[in-house]
Amino acid sequence: MTKEFRIKLNLANSCIQLSLAAVLVVLASLTFPSDCFHHDDHHPEITAALFVFGDSLIDPGNNNYINTSTPFQANFPPYGESFFKYPSGRFCDGRVIPDFIAEYAKLPFIPPYLQIGYQYQLAYGSNFASAGAGALVETFPGFVINLKQQLWYFNEAEKQLRSNLGKTGAERILSNSVYFFSIGGNDYTTDSRTSGIYKSFTPEDYVAMVVGNITAAVEEIYKKGGRKFGVLNLPPLGCIPVYRAADLAAGGTGECNGEITALVKLHNVLLSKKLEHLQKQLKGFRYSYFDIFAVVDEIFDNPSKYGFKEVKSGCCGSGPFRGADSCGGKRGIKEYELCDNPQDYFSFDSGHPTQAANQLFAKLIWAGPANITGPYNLKSLFQISFVT
Repeated sequence: MTKEFRIKLNLANSCIQLSLAAVLVVLASLTFPSDCFHHDDHHPEITAALFVFGDSLIDPGNNNYINTSTPFQANFPPYGESFFKYPSGRFCDGRVIPDFIAEYAKLPFIPPYLQIGYQYQLAYGSNFASAGAGALVETFPGFVINLKQQLWYFNEAEKQLRSNLGKTGAERILSNSVYFFSIGGNDYTTDSRTSGIYKSFTPEDYVAMVVGNITAAVEEIYKKGGRKFGVLNLPPLGCIPVYRAADLAAGGTGECNGEITALVKLHNVLLSKKLEHLQKQLKGFRYSYFDIFAVVDEIFDNPSKYGFKEVKSGCCGSGPFRGADSCGGKRGIKEYELCDNPQDYFSFDSGHPTQAANQLFAKLIWAGPANITGPYNLKSLFQISFVT
């Protein structure tokens, strides 16, 4: 990790202790690429909606409404207790990243699409994410809402918007909305890598399929009128508690899973290149690429600087590193441990961040410097308006 990155990220982290307004003042003093802000494009009277696609990192509870099994659900205590005081279905002690983004954008909570169905106007957006989902339909089939199905739901929502608002109103919402993606990690898990499809390809070709499905989804939304996209790369998934525990069980010392880390790095490089290509190819295409891998890597190197006391073990679970998927006692293992202060931990359970970590991510996604979130941050994307 470069010294420049650490300096800028540490500066951004110090802002997290301030109000959001103060964060923006400090970040305004940093050097951004000249094309990061298009002030002449801004029309603040138009409100942008937020549409979300992804997996458990950003699922607000869609899996509460599908026929699945408990490993893919978080609708039982102690999930949700730090904020909602009840299990909302989020794989977290509280809020996930889109909850904070909606707050910063002055939008209401964006609910699970399956909760609201067709009864909601959708003018503020919707969240289609599903815990366990992958970019490939072969990832946990029958248990999750994969990316292809999420896009089908979005198409249904688009039809409903046109019915509710008319052609002009719907097109204004669609062109000014931000489409937020965080998906792909489940395609590289141990379960996915033991499947037949993974074994049929080289790692490079497999990664190309995953990334290709993500960028194909972006292009499909672009054809529907979407112009503004927020995309997360993948964090160092090989270092989450479940894989540290697996390494220990295999006779290691609790280190990160090297095979997963290598795939994640391939994924991130290719995803970045593909988004750069889309920006050159598609007229009006704007995007924000959040380097969550680098941010998490920096947090793991310097946890105390970011308010964390523990980054290797989960807050909730059992066994070494609390890496067993037992949080809540509903997934085959009834006994589990729960820490006293989730905000001190980076991971809440065996594989998901705490609310404290999600808030840190969200603030950097919203207003982080260009070496972390670029070429636009999400705040600047929300400010850009396309008049139809």
